[in-house]
Amino acid sequence: MTGTVRLTKTEEITKAPGRWVALGVLVLAVLLVAVDATVLGLATPYLSEDLQPSGTQLLWIGDVYSFVIAGLLITMGSLGDRIGRKKLLLTGAVAFGAVSVLNAYATSPEMMILARALLGVAGATLMPSTLALIRNLFHDARERSIAVGIWGAAASAGAAVGPLVGGVLLEHFWWGSVFLINLPVMALLVLIGVKLLPESRNPNPGPWDPISVVLSLVGMIASVYSIKELAVHGFGAGALLAGTLGATALVWFVRRQLTLPSPLLDVRLFRNRGFSGAVLADLLTILGLSGLVFFLSQFLQLVQGRSPLEAGLIELPAAIGAVGAGLLAGFVARRFSVRGTVAGGLAAVGAALAGCTVLSASTGAPAIGVALFIGGLGAGFAFTVTADVILSSVPKEQAGAASAVSETAYELGAALGIAVLGSVVTGVYRGFTVPEGVPVEVAEGARESLGGAAEASAVLPPEQSAELLSAARDAFADGFHMAGAVGSAVLFATAVAAWFLLRGQKLEDGVEHP
Repeated sequence: MTGTVRLTKTEEITKAPGRWVALGVLVLAVLLVAVDATVLGLATPYLSEDLQPSGTQLLWIGDVYSFVIAGLLITMGSLGDRIGRKKLLLTGAVAFGAVSVLNAYATSPEMMILARALLGVAGATLMPSTLALIRNLFHDARERSIAVGIWGAAASAGAAVGPLVGGVLLEHFWWGSVFLINLPVMALLVLIGVKLLPESRNPNPGPWDPISVVLSLVGMIASVYSIKELAVHGFGAGALLAGTLGATALVWFVRRQLTLPSPLLDVRLFRNRGFSGAVLADLLTILGLSGLVFFLSQFLQLVQGRSPLEAGLIELPAAIGAVGAGLLAGFVARRFSVRGTVAGGLAAVGAALAGCTVLSASTGAPAIGVALFIGGLGAGFAFTVTADVILSSVPKEQAGAASAVSETAYELGAALGIAVLGSVVTGVYRGFTVPEGVPVEVAEGARESLGGAAEASAVLPPEQSAELLSAARDAFADGFHMAGAVGSAVLFATAVAAWFLLRGQKLEDGVEHP
């Protein structure tokens, strides 16, 4: 007599179609976190008018979210390995929804910066858990490539969809609505996730190391802050101090990981040329795409005079390109080569950034849409394939830590894209010549930001106001062109580096056997 084989709940979920439904829940989480990184771009003019932040505060509002996520991802990835990735994901989803309310009703620039930072803490619990759970849901290498492709498409497209979501909301509601949209999505994620997601963790995680946690957080945030200060103000005591602190903390972190029996992050992974190349490509792909989307949103509204919804629709081709490429990336990388797919994707993002150098107030929507489609296509190919390389290079038990490396590259890239390229825009913009006769206090307000110029010019006579706004828009366009040129050069150089670093790298085939 043949006995009946009973499957555990986790085994049932990882059989078709349960694992694909569970994947849908994970994609919902990553899509929302990615959207939140750029959705603020369209709301910036309205937020500036309401909260009246300085130019520096405006940059912090834009990028502190990604800074905090980047600083905490390694910690949260390791924490998920220890306490359970499902538990961490659902806890983070509840916190993300709650803190979104604080963002929506912020009443000062300082409160807004704090709220965005707290949202970053919550977001850091979500990202590594999603990719690590995919590693445990899909054991067949080809299926996992498809799943990672869908995940990568959501991550890449989320950054591009953010402006469209923001545009629709801002047509009908106030700027805080771009945060309140998180509440129903996170509620749905928790309700479905409790039922469908399997729990997974490292069965032998080793002891938790608080010193490593502090070192990784201090090292990442101080280093990024230093880069930001250097880009905005040049060499100064603050930038030098932050850079020294960040470098010291990161070196100490790496040395400590090499001595621990159960490190927070296995830094030996970086000895693998393919792994290191994939992480570098990850970081710079998103740097280019996020910087492009964030500042293009302002260019379309404040220089070309488009509505938020119109600007969001113009940027939609980037999302379409990213989704299409993400779904095809695994097939293309196997059919041709990993390094060709990644290097080609990076070059495509570089070409899109190069296109920014010729945009003007009169450039039509079709031309902008084509450039964005090419950029989204490139980001989808590069980011998805590198995520698959990173994920398939480690045992399942280390999935959270490897996922955290991939996500740290993503969020650090998003933060640097806004900080570095934004600092180029701001640096060029602040140097514009104010027309004669404009009061000093009005000139100072105009030089803070383009939104500030629009507000400051309202107190001037019509002719003088138009002259000031014209000069400010020209200066912003010049800064945008310079940022596009810098970003393009970085992406083309990275494409060449990826071609050599990913030589011989292949994606897994067939079924993975434990």
